[in-house]
Amino acid sequence: MMKPFVSVITPTFDRRASLYRLLQALADQTYPAACFEAVVVDDGSTDGTAEAARSWPLPFRLQVLQQSNRGPAAARNRGVKNAMGELMLFLDDDVVPVPDLIAAHVAAHESKPNFVVVGPMSPPSDWPRQPWVRWEEEKLQAQYRALLAGEYPCTPRQFYTGNASISRDLFLAAGGFDPNFKRAEDVELGWRLFARGVSFAFDPRADVLHYASRSFDSWCGTPYQYGRYDVVMGRDKGHEVLEFAARNFHRRASLSRALARLCVGRPLLSAAARLALRATVHSADRFRTHRLASLALSGLFNLLYWQGVCDELGGRKEVLRLIEDMRSQPSSGSLDLRAEVRDSRKSLGKWRMTSVPVSRTQLLGNARDSAGPVDKS
Repeated sequence: MMKPFVSVITPTFDRRASLYRLLQALADQTYPAACFEAVVVDDGSTDGTAEAARSWPLPFRLQVLQQSNRGPAAARNRGVKNAMGELMLFLDDDVVPVPDLIAAHVAAHESKPNFVVVGPMSPPSDWPRQPWVRWEEEKLQAQYRALLAGEYPCTPRQFYTGNASISRDLFLAAGGFDPNFKRAEDVELGWRLFARGVSFAFDPRADVLHYASRSFDSWCGTPYQYGRYDVVMGRDKGHEVLEFAARNFHRRASLSRALARLCVGRPLLSAAARLALRATVHSADRFRTHRLASLALSGLFNLLYWQGVCDELGGRKEVLRLIEDMRSQPSSGSLDLRAEVRDSRKSLGKWRMTSVPVSRTQLLGNARDSAGPVDKS
């Protein structure tokens, strides 16, 4: 039987060295080089990425496309448009796949033809990382353990395109990524796929090492943008992500909940809390008090997420009302996500979202600030 042709789609911006590392790892795949290609979309790089990539000798077909800086959603869409494969494998430019990665994705789709397949993004052992990156890694690893233990299923909330695959036909039928989303564009597409009856599967064999690195300020921008985009997804797209976040709020640590309730929508208090938590993180890291740094980062992430929700939703009162409306509908942990969606809709009968006007720049933020996925609720 002929092996399916796979297109590996990777957007990149000013990461020539890490892109080289990725492509060299693809050269070591056990999947036949004649049966896959890499489609690199250079999203406005200034470091000579495209020219360098075209000069690298590789055993597989390589397409290098260039465009002005339009963000990862537009870059991935262009990659798919030009791809030759029947299976699209999305990889970020800062990952290194295991030798069996492509073969594992292909095998998973053979047994699950109407599925999106999500693979893990594992922390490398030879990579120094900042405490906030380590915190992300720990949250992801906890999700993977829960998925493998059957505590909950793989859903659109785990559709992270740092390492995920989907058939070209399913991708195009859903309309691809929404280029207006500069953050959470993968989860937003995941919800549209879910609405079309597509299921999601986690396969631990399809592994990559994730060499993540970002500044603390960059990391802080991530939960804030997630919060704003979750409101946009609910208001403009009809997705249920914000309702799930509000339900899960009541499962957070008591200090994180109290901090969010106290500070969200109150600029002076919020700024003071952020400064205090930032100082705690750096001090804890300096003295290698890992547990304290992790607690401070969890509190800060939760606060920034709900501040983003607040700014997009219309104010403090709207956020607190949403959270309280969801108090009587805590997350059940059920494996039936579709039933959970129905329950959320019933409980939101009288609740409606409003918004305050914001500039496009405020909403979209830095189009190229790449951050790792975590449980943002």
